[in-house]
Amino acid sequence: MSTIHIVLLVVVVVLIFGTKKLRNIGSDLGGAVRDFKKGLDGDEEAKRQAAEQLRADPPAEQVPPSADAAKAAADAARAERDRSN
Repeated sequence: MSTIHIVLLVVVVVLIFGTKKLRNIGSDLGGAVRDFKKGLDGDEEAKRQAAEQLRADPPAEQVPPSADAAKAAADAARAERDRSN
């Protein structure tokens, strides 16, 4: 598209919508972009707060299964394998 085509297109758009309507559309579009960027920053803020909370209150340590429970699980798996053969 040449420069003349672009100027003609802008003139037609201004004649159809008017300058006031175009100004409102521009401000609405700018507000939407601003809110979108703010929403993206909000996600970063939530992640930062969650990380701070984990540092302040770390999760309880997991207790490893006892040796008896591990032996019982191994025996059950062996019995199941023997039954399938």
